Amino acid sequence: MRSRSAGAALAVPAWAWLLVFFVAPVAMVVWFSFGYKPGIFGTHANDILSFDRYVEAVSPTFFATFANTLWVGIIGTVLCFVIGAPVAYWMAFKVKPQRRGLLIALVLVPFWTNFLVRTIGWQVILAPEGWLSALLQGIGVLDGPLELLYTRTAVIIGVVYNYLPLMILPLFVAFDRVGPALREASKDLGAGKLTTFFRVTLPLSQPGIVAGVLLVFIPLMGDYITATVLGGAKGNMVGQLVASQFQTAQNWALGSAMAVLLMLVIMLTIGVAAVILWAVALPFRSRNRLVLGPAPATAKTDAAPAAILEVTT
Repeated sequence: MRSRSAGAALAVPAWAWLLVFFVAPVAMVVWFSFGYKPGIFGTHANDILSFDRYVEAVSPTFFATFANTLWVGIIGTVLCFVIGAPVAYWMAFKVKPQRRGLLIALVLVPFWTNFLVRTIGWQVILAPEGWLSALLQGIGVLDGPLELLYTRTAVIIGVVYNYLPLMILPLFVAFDRVGPALREASKDLGAGKLTTFFRVTLPLSQPGIVAGVLLVFIPLMGDYITATVLGGAKGNMVGQLVASQFQTAQNWALGSAMAVLLMLVIMLTIGVAAVILWAVALPFRSRNRLVLGPAPATAKTDAAPAAILEVTT
């Protein structure tokens, strides 16, 4: 009992942090969403509780903006995985251990700069009068200025740049934990590089993949800085609507209702994606099993007992 109490005491700071800086703010947002805006100069009031703000939030404008947000979130997350997975694989398996620290530091370099500053940097790069536009016109790729800024494509470029490290780091950790022994055992069984990757490395890296997807998708869906700086009116996202209700319209109740709806839809999207992936992987669950065990008792061999390799997706 004493050891259990000591272990529980070690978790108290973490639970207190989550309670104060996560549970309490979310509960406050949910509470505000049932209120209303009291007059022109008021921000919120909760003396009369109702679902009117949710009805007001569910409007055609909100649905159109959320559809754009969901599209940017899915495309941005997929691009982060497609770009980040080869980089993480290369860092984990192809780079010498003494150089991995330097590469990890290079991946983290963007986080040493303010999020807004590096997003504005892309605004300078993608501007019609920027150096990229001049370069493309100089080599003959474009006949006129680059018309990419303030579009959905510019928003996708910005979010991929801003959130790519959050995909690379979990994938690198997951790939690094696989280790060379299991991959060598798969090759000894006659599996090629692709078979080893899809039936050994990738299944064992699923926790890192899930962590990377969640770390990218969830904050990306609520991002409003990238959409404001690079997207303008064409790249409008739900985060901008929520921020405008709190900062400009001073309607905290409506902004809270939009924020709650955004959180619910994010959880619903993640749940639907998890069910789809589970259903797709179900037929392969029993077949994606690779076992290397000791030789049978009847086998005549002088070789040492082999290690056991078992991979189940």
